[in-house]
Amino acid sequence: MQIREGGPRRGAASAARSPMSAMMLAMFATMASFYVAGRLWQDAQSRVYLIKELDRRTGQGHSTISVDDTLKVVACRQQGKRLASLEMELAAAKHEGFVGKYTYETNGTNSRKRPLIVIGIMTSFGRKNYRDAVRKSWLPTGSMLKKLEEEKGIVVRFIVGRSVNRGDASDREIDEENRSTKDFMILDDHTESEEESPKKTKSFFANAAESFDAEFYAKVNDDIYINVDTLSAMLKEHWDKPRVYIGCMKSGEVFSESTHKWYEPEWWKFGDGKTYFRHASGEMFVISKAVAQFISINRSVLRTYAHDDVSVGSWLIGLAVKHVNEAKLCCSSWPSVIVILVTHMIASIQMPYQDSDYVFITETSDTFDINI
Repeated sequence: MQIREGGPRRGAASAARSPMSAMMLAMFATMASFYVAGRLWQDAQSRVYLIKELDRRTGQGHSTISVDDTLKVVACRQQGKRLASLEMELAAAKHEGFVGKYTYETNGTNSRKRPLIVIGIMTSFGRKNYRDAVRKSWLPTGSMLKKLEEEKGIVVRFIVGRSVNRGDASDREIDEENRSTKDFMILDDHTESEEESPKKTKSFFANAAESFDAEFYAKVNDDIYINVDTLSAMLKEHWDKPRVYIGCMKSGEVFSESTHKWYEPEWWKFGDGKTYFRHASGEMFVISKAVAQFISINRSVLRTYAHDDVSVGSWLIGLAVKHVNEAKLCCSSWPSVIVILVTHMIASIQMPYQDSDYVFITETSDTFDINI
């Protein structure tokens, strides 16, 4: 009986507490809703303010940048049109035969002419008598050498490498001679050797292109005498050619016999006919600035053959280079010969006809054949 009476009392108490709990929950839910709604409204107002402020500031900045960019675009278009017009005028002028003057380079307050040509006279140890003969004939010394560079744009240097025994008597003699004459380009990256003459020529062109910003570069043997005025006049005919290779163009037999003077170890590469491709004779040839720069940039991958003239010709045969067969550089074109005996004690050698139409002279055996 007690159990049955106690059950209804607990049920009535629970029923009385349930409405109170529901009311409290509803009150808390309402308060929470108002709180959340208030916060959301504040956040919305803040976002609206920030968006308006951002639009205002961005709009001002965009307007300023747009005007500046527009001016730059207009200026670039004007410069582009002007450049295109100048290029067309230059092309038309070249077509009519226009040839430019020396270009001037400005360095601070000093301006100087770009050299017309850098001439490298290939020499070696034990050939001082040849160098002295050149100096006493066509190559000036001292202040006159500087005058030749400044007035005619012709830079001339004797080209020599280093001894296999660095710092030995041969190196010291060259250094001492250079201190006196100041007309050497010493190739520290090249070891002097007759067998390495093609690499020496490559090193000369590479170093000359890096040291002098000239229009042309020439390789000459130290038994060649040059008429610089005739050379200058000849080069002016080729100023309008950006990539040019000038020389006495020849071809000839490839010798496969190891005992032959002109033996070519790589003879098999020239085909069954054993004939060289057309190339400039090695006594003297000229290349333009772009060609010299090509050699300088690619020196590490340009292979050499037994002879420097063949080596240079092989580098250029696959390039868009104008090959010029210049008769003034061919011995067959020389009309007369004056022979001057050369001894180890040369007092004086003179070029009797400086107005000659021929560019160089060459040596035969113990004599120098001066062709005029």
